Amino acid sequence: MNTSTIFMLVLVAFSAPIAVIPVIASDYTLDIFGNANMDAVVDEVDIEYVWGIIGGTNEVTELADANYDGEIDEEDITQIELIIAGEETELTLIDMADRIVTISMPIEGVVVTHREQYEQLRAIKVPKDVILTAERQILTTPEYTRYFAEYQNLPDIGSGSSPNVEALIGLQPDLILMGSYGENSSQHSAALSVFESAGIPLIYSHETETNFAENIRMLGYVFAKNNEAEEYIDWREDLVDTIEERLAAVPEEDKRNVYVEWWSQYTTKNEAATRIGAMGGKCIFGGEANAAVNPEEVVKQNPDVVIIIGGVGSGYITDDITELKELREEFMNREELKEVTAIKTGDVYVMSVYITGTGPYHGGRDFIQEAYLAKWLNPTYFEDFDPKSIHQEYLRRFQGLDWDLDEHGVYVYHPIEHPDGN
Repeated sequence: MNTSTIFMLVLVAFSAPIAVIPVIASDYTLDIFGNANMDAVVDEVDIEYVWGIIGGTNEVTELADANYDGEIDEEDITQIELIIAGEETELTLIDMADRIVTISMPIEGVVVTHREQYEQLRAIKVPKDVILTAERQILTTPEYTRYFAEYQNLPDIGSGSSPNVEALIGLQPDLILMGSYGENSSQHSAALSVFESAGIPLIYSHETETNFAENIRMLGYVFAKNNEAEEYIDWREDLVDTIEERLAAVPEEDKRNVYVEWWSQYTTKNEAATRIGAMGGKCIFGGEANAAVNPEEVVKQNPDVVIIIGGVGSGYITDDITELKELREEFMNREELKEVTAIKTGDVYVMSVYITGTGPYHGGRDFIQEAYLAKWLNPTYFEDFDPKSIHQEYLRRFQGLDWDLDEHGVYVYHPIEHPDGN
């Protein structure tokens, strides 16, 4: 069979409806065109896989058309080689709203529209000068004006759910990053239409507990920061693995009952926010309650540990422990709870909302929340585990902040274990 015949067969196969066939097992597929074998990275294995498609020994996959021209041929091999070398002039991907987007490379100016993305880009060392805009919340929330100090002089482009479309177009960015918040709103739809008409590519990018590595790795490819993205991913996954390994050693009978009070009295959140079950505890409401709860039920369930999450005046914006301390004291002095085990043992902890993964001011620090919870709920199994050092390394190594936790900020409180707020 000659080469032209092989190529014709390939084109026929590619034009027909086909199933996406992951070839190498991974937790997810990196949705970059060029990831021919549908694993979590674009590498030399994808080159071999495309040669197999051309030769008729491998099945066509959705991402094998690396240059996204409707054909699978040697030009796709060239594109994959360029992606691996970080020298591609265009990159096509499927974003987190399942949209196929082609962007011109390199990205020299990006509009960022959600607070999480500033933290993510900083974690993979995207230069400050590449970021053209400041989302309104990082300019107006005291927490962010300090945490994101280097972006305070950038132009305000509105909120993530309702961006200033005219101002964004005037900046002539190479790319716009949108978050999932407000994704289906009329403002988003209208903005998307205008941006597309102006020829400005837009990518939806957001981070959750389950898609962290996928999101960071995608951003690594988009901003030519693959090595930095891998370093950050490896660091966080090593931390998560350490926590999971230790939790696996905790017998079921040693797991303690936990009540989480979130932001206001007798209000709680479900497992997706609290992570109590995942961190080796037993939520007294089964991880399902997500609203106000009855104080009598808290007494009846008799938690061994209480976690209070709140503190508007806490986190990175103050060095004063007063608010977190008062939250704990108020809880400890509730008459209706005086017979609860956690009150009697003193196992009542306070956590600033600023270091949670799903609070109103989150930005990608969910692993800090989990590190503290794992230790509080299972002290015997995490005796030598130091959440504070994890937090400190993250701020310096991955956020580039000259920030000493011994000197600044209040994040957690317990009168014996965390009297100074860290």
